[in-house]
Amino acid sequence: MGPTVVIGAGLGGLAAAMRLAAAGRDVTVVEARDVPGGCCGTARLGEYRFDTGPSVLTMPGVLADAFAAAGEDLESWLPLRRLDPYYRLRYHDGSHLDVVAGEDAMAEEVRRLCGAAEAGRYRRFRARLAELFAAEWDAFIDRDMTRLRNLARPAALTRLARLAALGGFRRLDRLVAGHLTDPRLIRAHTFQALYVGLSPRQALGIYAVIAHMDTVGGVYFPRHGGMHAIPQAMAAVAEKAGARLRYGVRAVRVEAGSSGVSGVRLDTGERLAARDVVVACDLPYAHAGLLPRGAGDWRLRRPRYSPSCLVLHFGLDRRLPGQAHHTLHFGREWHSSFADLARGRPQGDPNLLVTYPESDSGAAPAGHATLTVLEPAPNLQRARWDGLTPRLEERLLGRLADLGYGDLSGAPRLGFDPPGWAGLGHSAGTPFALDHRFRQTAWFRPAGAARRVPGLHFAGMYTAPGVGVPPVLISGRLAAERILEARR
Repeated sequence: MGPTVVIGAGLGGLAAAMRLAAAGRDVTVVEARDVPGGCCGTARLGEYRFDTGPSVLTMPGVLADAFAAAGEDLESWLPLRRLDPYYRLRYHDGSHLDVVAGEDAMAEEVRRLCGAAEAGRYRRFRARLAELFAAEWDAFIDRDMTRLRNLARPAALTRLARLAALGGFRRLDRLVAGHLTDPRLIRAHTFQALYVGLSPRQALGIYAVIAHMDTVGGVYFPRHGGMHAIPQAMAAVAEKAGARLRYGVRAVRVEAGSSGVSGVRLDTGERLAARDVVVACDLPYAHAGLLPRGAGDWRLRRPRYSPSCLVLHFGLDRRLPGQAHHTLHFGREWHSSFADLARGRPQGDPNLLVTYPESDSGAAPAGHATLTVLEPAPNLQRARWDGLTPRLEERLLGRLADLGYGDLSGAPRLGFDPPGWAGLGHSAGTPFALDHRFRQTAWFRPAGAARRVPGLHFAGMYTAPGVGVPPVLISGRLAAERILEARR
């Protein structure tokens, strides 16, 4: 056993480091920023603190598994609470749907909005979501599908046949519309296609599993410290297990010889000897100069990226009584908004995600609050962004005023746009990596290990399972398992 270097202290890199250190490996994590988290970051503006990454945490058991692998209890380090409602969905006609816990309670919400007949259809559709989830989770999402032999296993082939029978290879919008009839309820179970960078007309039905994860499994939030508390706790556990975390240090070159990985050069001039390296940062960036010859992956020759986003974080001098933690405001248009993104244009009638983390008491002074608004936007592979941000910000401020949030033009605010994301190291100016079209899913997604460079592994959004907090955590676990299984 030799030393392992993990490049990047995001959720994927930390998940790998926790497991490897707990297994007795000599682990060093190098992180260019001054804090852990990667995409799950944090920022301050005066007295306000914002989460600058994901706001939706599902499948907390995946996170608990990472802590358990290091001999720790998640609740002791990072107590979570389940949001109620998970989401509030507001439609252009003034109606709304609260996504709540429990089949009976949710069916009653559907009955209130859509009628008794649709509530019955919803119950049957909910059962279908559970079947899809059961067919996918342990066979595909929770397993290394970048290894072709795993995909060709008889058990996997049986599950693939089961998924086909359940409609998993139909288009997502057709799958959902085959069970539900109210357009508002269909939107409630297809907007998740944006999480994988596609429109509901492009995404496969297998991604209905995301609707199961958040509308049935639930959405959670740390009781203290916001979403950034997740990487902070993971980093602390990794260090307790013996890993060394070095912040403000950038890896500039992974070195390899005839037998595989040999070390990592840092921007300080140091060289860290390494028998294994886990690259848990932006993968196209890594291939542009960080990785050794022979590490290339044909799957990245013509990458197709997910849309990006314009995000505005506001500091409020007031609270918003009755505001849900997550509110989705749907525009009047639906399919055309996705088509705009595909053509490299801002959405003409944007759908907005508003996050109001009222329970994160340390994020704002007493009596104040924070508010984050996300508008999907084209990435820089698709669009020329010159001059767009001021116009979109002005439009967004007007939309928020119309939606009842008041005049926020004078509120303290912090913004991120596609050029800003690019400046933070995100290829194509998107923090959502590659989209999940069929040609970038499972075995077709960039591999979890470099076939021609033994000891070189990958974790994060760019490899399987893909984008989202649970998949990224799983990618770190898979990288650690490959290293622990190897006999080099």
